[in-house]
Amino acid sequence: MAKFLSIFTMRNLLVLSLALNLSLIMRVFFDGEKQGFFFSAEQRGPSMAEDKEAHATQRTLQSVSSSSGQEGMEKVINLDHGDPTMYEKYWMMMGERTTVVIPGWHSMSYFSDVKNLCWFLEPEFAKQVFRLHRVVGNAVTEGRHIVVGTGSSQLILAALFALSPKDGSEPMSVVSTAPYYSSYPVMSNHLKSGLYVWAGDARSFNKEGPYIELVTSPNNPDGFVRHSMVNRTGGILVHDLAYYWPQYTPISSPADHDLTLFTVSKATGHAGTRIGWALVKDAEVAKKMVKFIELNTIGVSRDSQLRAAKILEVMTNTTEIGSSDSGESFFEIIYHLMAERWRLLQAAVNNGSMFSLPDFAPGFCHFLQQETQPQPAFAWLKCEDDAVEDCESFLKGHKILTRGGRSFGVSPKYVRISMLDRDINFSLFLKRLSIIQS
Repeated sequence: MAKFLSIFTMRNLLVLSLALNLSLIMRVFFDGEKQGFFFSAEQRGPSMAEDKEAHATQRTLQSVSSSSGQEGMEKVINLDHGDPTMYEKYWMMMGERTTVVIPGWHSMSYFSDVKNLCWFLEPEFAKQVFRLHRVVGNAVTEGRHIVVGTGSSQLILAALFALSPKDGSEPMSVVSTAPYYSSYPVMSNHLKSGLYVWAGDARSFNKEGPYIELVTSPNNPDGFVRHSMVNRTGGILVHDLAYYWPQYTPISSPADHDLTLFTVSKATGHAGTRIGWALVKDAEVAKKMVKFIELNTIGVSRDSQLRAAKILEVMTNTTEIGSSDSGESFFEIIYHLMAERWRLLQAAVNNGSMFSLPDFAPGFCHFLQQETQPQPAFAWLKCEDDAVEDCESFLKGHKILTRGGRSFGVSPKYVRISMLDRDINFSLFLKRLSIIQS
């Protein structure tokens, strides 16, 4: 044994150790690339020339189309929900900067700020919301009350509760322009409230009396900018601006409405934090919304608000003029990532005639200080083949789960497809589209 060990000098051991460490590093890097953990220079840098983009797109499509792997083709790709896991790699890149440590004795009380109209609103979260809107320029915050909710879904219900008369002779009509967000009808009717009821497409609504119109802009599912469609008096507008951020659409001006909704899930990708906020002009309406949330959940998680506040703080730090770190601007990186995904999807769709996508007009984005193209969080895909009546069922046959047009009040020839899934699923989706059209 001693003779055997003498063969290995200290130099031999050092070389062996170096080889093992190098092998481990290469394996970690390779696994990270496979999972999409690392940003390419194209994603982190400024805008590229069009010819470079075209070549990059073609190379990626060729790679996706030629890649093999029966296991991947057997996988069911669920693009029904807008689960924003695409954002994971950005926040991994940011490391510990968004880490929040909450001591066991912190946030034990129901109350955050008893002097505030919204008594469960964390002051730090309110501070970061105002700061973010000021930097991005997508909403007027002066003279507004912030009402925090467990996601924008709770805030929609709170708004319907607050805006519906309690002594009305019949339920308040709730409308939205088709294709509308698929949850609006269900949310309006689920509790069978005597205060409000779903009344369908705003374009065809002609009932006399007051009504609430839900205006989603950019729209979920089709991505177009929306305005009120019911052309008469007596209506109350609720503006759902979950996607009015520069990675999805040009920021044309600060939104200036009576009641506006936003959510952390679509702004930063942190859907699991379950935090949204409303900017409300009328104090009485804000108080009624707070009352609804008090009755529904006795406030909103203070821990979640503190985490959301830290995320918004770091996001704004990377974005704010004069204080952003080179190559780390949240909105610039995610904007280029979304632009690349849309280029790849459009190229895949244009390779055949079975599918089509909406045509969007570019607009000047005051935040990015350049003309940009809308690149929504969802693709509104249409099956153009006459033999396909139900696009959702057709794609399900190819192991792609989507949400069909009927859920949005329109033809089943359309489907909504999430653009925010992880790289591996998005790549498999492009590969499936290429195979279907081959």
